[in-house]
Amino acid sequence: MANKKGALKLYTSYNFTDKDPVIDKVRTLVNREGASYKEIHEKSGVTISTMYAWFEGKTRRPQYATVMAVVHALGYRTQFIKRGTKQ
Repeated sequence: MANKKGALKLYTSYNFTDKDPVIDKVRTLVNREGASYKEIHEKSGVTISTMYAWFEGKTRRPQYATVMAVVHALGYRTQFIKRGTKQ
């Protein structure tokens, strides 16, 4: 796109080319806690197929509410800090 003097330049929002980095963070929490997808599903209501899609790369941008349901089910706060620990 040619940018002429005084022309409005349009910016696009950032798009993750591979996947949202929060997926790797949640995967780390799942591994750290040693929880199975079934256990997480029972505590969070998030389906096993949804988690499988996140961690196997089929989902690039998971929904915030779904991610937070898993994070809370694992016992973490929104900031990904284990409850009851100092920051």
